[in-house]
Amino acid sequence: MAFVFTAIRVLLGLFFSFAGAVKLTDLISDEVYQQMKTQFVQFADVFPLKSFGFKPEPMQYLEAVGWIELVAGLLLAFGPRLLQEISNFVLSIIMMGAIYTLLVLKEPVAMCAPATVCLGLLLLLNIHGRRKRKSKFE
Repeated sequence: MAFVFTAIRVLLGLFFSFAGAVKLTDLISDEVYQQMKTQFVQFADVFPLKSFGFKPEPMQYLEAVGWIELVAGLLLAFGPRLLQEISNFVLSIIMMGAIYTLLVLKEPVAMCAPATVCLGLLLLLNIHGRRKRKSKFE
């Protein structure tokens, strides 16, 4: 069973790394990169901290999310346990923000599916990690 969770962690980490890389460069897919640039203009308009007076510049927002996904994805896949747990937490926050943003923009529920599945897998890995740590101390 440990192999299954390791495979999920590595594949999910690689997925996030790829998703982050797509946000950072047009070399992977110019069409997707241009689409991301357009979407992040809308995402910046409904940024969760906007009510506190903080509205990010769309390109900086895109780059920040891209770098976070790239680095946290690599750490989730290949980092030491502590950094895996930290990256899991960070990526979970990113996915909650993505779901919030899509719901506020009244996007179809199907648009939330990828972020929801990723969040579910991150939470599953977190629960598995906690059980594993707890059983070591008992």
